[in-house]
Amino acid sequence: MHPRARAFADRAATEYDLDVDVHEFPEGTKTAADAADAIGCDVAQIASSLAFRAPDLVVVVTSGANRVSEARLARLRDVSESEIEMADADDVRETLGWSIGGVPPFCHESDVPVYLDETLTEFETVWAAAGTPEAVFPIAPDRLEALADAQLVDVAE
Repeated sequence: MHPRARAFADRAATEYDLDVDVHEFPEGTKTAADAADAIGCDVAQIASSLAFRAPDLVVVVTSGANRVSEARLARLRDVSESEIEMADADDVRETLGWSIGGVPPFCHESDVPVYLDETLTEFETVWAAAGTPEAVFPIAPDRLEALADAQLVDVAE
């Protein structure tokens, strides 16, 4: 297992008593479509963790079939839409402790607000990043919501 995926699995076990079933795909799972193809699931079952400046850093865990509505995120954060932007790679790494493409929905270095796309709750199992762009793990959406201390929201365009 890749050292970063191992670090995520170890941290999830220590902090959440969660035995993470990491699946690694050498061809990569950088995009939701890539991940769905590799796993053999619907793209809507991919739980993509996206970091935004709103204006502080937040994580939105959205279905791979959806785009995040910046207008809805702005309303959730009580800021103007012009204050919403994707976080840059350095900010993501420094604040969350992970690289873009491998950000898990929990086990972040800093306590940041996490929002969970309500459409993910339509599935029994979703797949989230496990520390690298090649690693994912299955999890029930309600368990993900609880572990991430996420707010369930309508954030899709």
